[in-house]
Amino acid sequence: MKFLVDQQVQDIEMPENLKLNTFLQEFHSDCPHPQCKFGFYGFAFGQSPFPVPKIVQDSLARNSDKGAYAPVPGIPELRSAISKYNRHYFRMDVDPKRIYVGPGTKELIFNLLEILHGTVILPTPAWLGYLPQIRFLKKNYHMLPTRANKKISPNDLKKLALRLQDRQKILILNNPHNPTGLLYNRLELEEITDVCRDQDITVISDEIYAQTTYDFSKFVSMGKIYPEGTFVTNGLSKSHAAGGYRLGYVIFPQHVSDLKGQFKKILATEYTAVSTPIQHAAISGFEISKEIDQYFEVTRNIHHIMGEYTYHALSAIDGIKATRPEATFYLLADFNSFAPDLQKADILTSQKLSESLIIHPYHTAIVGGDNLVLERTDFSARIAYVDYDGAKVYQNYLDCKPKSNGESAEFVKNNAPKIVDGIKMIGNFFEHLRRESIPYVQAKTE
Repeated sequence: MKFLVDQQVQDIEMPENLKLNTFLQEFHSDCPHPQCKFGFYGFAFGQSPFPVPKIVQDSLARNSDKGAYAPVPGIPELRSAISKYNRHYFRMDVDPKRIYVGPGTKELIFNLLEILHGTVILPTPAWLGYLPQIRFLKKNYHMLPTRANKKISPNDLKKLALRLQDRQKILILNNPHNPTGLLYNRLELEEITDVCRDQDITVISDEIYAQTTYDFSKFVSMGKIYPEGTFVTNGLSKSHAAGGYRLGYVIFPQHVSDLKGQFKKILATEYTAVSTPIQHAAISGFEISKEIDQYFEVTRNIHHIMGEYTYHALSAIDGIKATRPEATFYLLADFNSFAPDLQKADILTSQKLSESLIIHPYHTAIVGGDNLVLERTDFSARIAYVDYDGAKVYQNYLDCKPKSNGESAEFVKNNAPKIVDGIKMIGNFFEHLRRESIPYVQAKTE
């Protein structure tokens, strides 16, 4: 029997991160060169390398017997803990009734896009997960290219909004930002808010990296600046290194009532509720404690050290420009000055650049600009600096905290050698490219 697949599903491509993961696994198993045994330099995957906080692990073990269905919006104890968490860290007073829990922010953003009518405004470069969701839901959308500073221009946002015919516009704001690692300050958020209020723009503010802000005092939630028009999403995956727990939450705007009922209906239809043991475990992660405070401080400091090293090491390579990250564990590297040399080597797109870097002898994995909603011919790439043993590095940091820039550089060299060597390999690739024009070898990515 032949089964027919709905055309809407056939039109959706495999998410780029999963496609890349499959390609890397196949490449590693097929490569005949002995040098491949170490794997590859992993700048492609955005997953925190640290262990889940011990108190969260212990709480999960204690609550493994919780087999009953949870309420659709989340168990009351968790919603209350998230409310207190936002008051303590983000200075937002949020009624627990405004909080809905879901299986990760990715799913919650999808759910919001399902119920919100209107045209989506997507600033670029962007996280690779937004656009497939928008297309799957057949939403009208418009790109909003950012300028040299890689941040939304309020004037550009206003000009675009004035051209859109839909009564409601939906801006996806990712702050701190994946893939650049940049942070919007209060003034920048206020200027964006002025446009949103004037043009009746609803904001979905993806703040999953908030706790990774290196100078945490500088983080401001859009939910505090524009509380009547912002849906804030956050969760456990990046701050608590618990992506596999699949737990996120959304804070609804102030003074919204009827929409929450519609949202609850969607959640109940699609997945009933988040795993009950996971919800109970998450309470410990969102409760205010010395252990969690220390965990946030140590992990963000390590991300900062790794980010500074990666930024300076890449910027030291002639022809490469990079964003200097203020949060997350990413930066955006710009290789466009090499465009003439890449084109001579028949490397005409960012995807082909990614494929050329992963093949022998370079073994370096990046996420190319076409996966970041940039033009296919934009030779930019996201660099994730998390290729190290998080548990070991966490303990080494506690044992001997770097006290200077020199000590921080040594800390990276001693604890993250694949980051160090991977950056050198990127430099080697472009040096070889300019010197002798590397012939492009087609890599199988399907």
